[in-house]
Amino acid sequence: MQSMTIEQLRATNVAGGVTGVTLKGVGGTFLVEIATRSGTAAVLTKARSLEPRRFDNPLAALSVLRGVGISVGCFDASAWDPAEKVEATGDQRRAEAIRKAHRAAHSDWLAAEIQDSLDDPRPNLSHDELMADLREDLTELATGSGLT
Repeated sequence: MQSMTIEQLRATNVAGGVTGVTLKGVGGTFLVEIATRSGTAAVLTKARSLEPRRFDNPLAALSVLRGVGISVGCFDASAWDPAEKVEATGDQRRAEAIRKAHRAAHSDWLAAEIQDSLDDPRPNLSHDELMADLREDLTELATGSGLT
């Protein structure tokens, strides 16, 4: 079986080369098997290795598939055993903690930016006014009259 990254899957799907996908339960995880128009089968792999991309949660796999434009497929849970779920390693737990902290920090930053915008005493400009001002500034720069 061949391997395919998410980007390769996206490109193959856009080109019409994907005939079907199967979300297959194997042990405690799920793999994405891909059927191609050329008749070869592939498995979704990690970006920088030939190791299959394993999903603990089938919803995460479905989200990835939908993100590449695939919304119809098959599901095979015959070899799935939730008791075989592999516990996350220390590195994986740390990475998830960092991701959560980053999301929280980003949310705090975004809320502060929005509040600063709401508190700004300057008058609001419409999009059209802003674009007209920008075009004027660009024209001045292009003609050299705006250079000092």
